[in-house]
Amino acid sequence: MNATGALGRYGEDLAARLLIRTGMTLLARNWRCGRVGEIDIVARDGDTVVVCEVKTRRAGSFQHPMAAITPAKAQRLRQLAACWLERHGGPPDGGVRVDLVGVVLPRRGAALVEHAKGVA
Repeated sequence: MNATGALGRYGEDLAARLLIRTGMTLLARNWRCGRVGEIDIVARDGDTVVVCEVKTRRAGSFQHPMAAITPAKAQRLRQLAACWLERHGGPPDGGVRVDLVGVVLPRRGAALVEHAKGVA
């Protein structure tokens, strides 16, 4: 795995821990839907399925990870959510939500992990 892949994997691990601490149940990680793409984390928050995009950056990077959801990315995440629901029995009573977890890694000290709900 290259350095960028390792950075992303570390960020996803931190995001998964945060989601579990907040009471969510992880259903899948790095779930792929053909050519549409990949969902970093699929979780359940009560009766809602959560499709979670994780963006990890080093401190001082050009773009903050929370600014990473462009309209095109949001559309792709909605398509991935529909694909997940189609393959897993349809939408639950609570529907589906798209979240973003942004991880910033400073040169020293603990990572800053932010969770934004309903971004797309």
